[in-house]
Amino acid sequence: MILPHSPLRLKIDADALVSNWRWLSAKGGGAACGAAVKANGYGIGAREAVAHLGNAGCRDFFVATWAEAEALLPVLGDAGLSVLHGVGPDDLEMALTSPARPVLNSPQQVARWRESGQGRPCDVMIDTGMNRLGLTPEQARSGLLDGLRVDTLMSHLACADEPEHPLNERQLFAFRRLGQDIPAVRYSLANSAGICLGEKYAFGLTRPGLALYGGIPVPGDAGQAAGIRPVATIEAQIVQLRDVPEGATIGYGATYSARAPMRIGILNIGYADGYLRALGPAGRVRAEDRSFPVVGRVSMDLIAVDLTQETGRELVRIGRGGVVSSERQEFSPIQFSEGDWLTVDRPLPDLSAASGLSQYELLTTLGARLRRVWPS
Repeated sequence: MILPHSPLRLKIDADALVSNWRWLSAKGGGAACGAAVKANGYGIGAREAVAHLGNAGCRDFFVATWAEAEALLPVLGDAGLSVLHGVGPDDLEMALTSPARPVLNSPQQVARWRESGQGRPCDVMIDTGMNRLGLTPEQARSGLLDGLRVDTLMSHLACADEPEHPLNERQLFAFRRLGQDIPAVRYSLANSAGICLGEKYAFGLTRPGLALYGGIPVPGDAGQAAGIRPVATIEAQIVQLRDVPEGATIGYGATYSARAPMRIGILNIGYADGYLRALGPAGRVRAEDRSFPVVGRVSMDLIAVDLTQETGRELVRIGRGGVVSSERQEFSPIQFSEGDWLTVDRPLPDLSAASGLSQYELLTTLGARLRRVWPS
């Protein structure tokens, strides 16, 4: 059987993934370090991420839905798995047959699990200031949880990527108070950015997501940038090479005009693959040691890249008294061909800042057409 060729690939650095998890684990002091693997492992492939992190020692994983949980059971081993969206009326049958634990978020979910969960353990989310999922502190203290086997009592920080935001300390204080009143095996507050706020946010279990996959939770933090390694690299093949004359336009809307004769490469990637239109003005691709700009609008399946190359550049050295010397650095143009692979350039934080898209969006919108390539 001949397998179809994919002109798009996402190359995964499994060593970097494990290195990031170990760095985050160390930042959490003595807390256990889990891993959020929802949204298909933030786009890189959840099953493979669980397998590699599990081999490295991770024993706590988090997904959003029961469908995500079911897909991971064959590779879970003896690790724990929590379903963050809890147990809705349509989830109960699967939840009762799954080794995964629901994270109960509402009085209705608590009642549903109490009536049908057969005394099995669960996790509970408390809302300490985000106003998203979770019981209110008053509901949690009302006796609603009495008799439940709560494995992990958790909350979620709303502004951890802003270290000076006052809500961080307010949520920390509220969660500490709840921990004194509500018995659980473990307590968990910190996501990736929360881990970087300091060990007082770590409690017994941390739940990193973005930083595992190469994102920098607080862009501009040199310590995080030094400790967290890029994990995923997008590569796309050239579909066609074409010469565009001066004055001709490129792409939908004729938004880009060639200011001189140009050599254009059309690449097999577009917004259907997660290379969104907002990336166009900031987009670059790399071949060998050189970087080339994306030009024109991003299409559903294609982008245009300016592969026009100079053969050299002038290097000028300036001293205190003015120009000291100048020389020309010559280099040979890269000879491109249809089918060549080019790498989508720029680190996640830089691309996020340039495009206005969050690092989370850039990762989780990566499409299914990208073939995930893990080391064998």
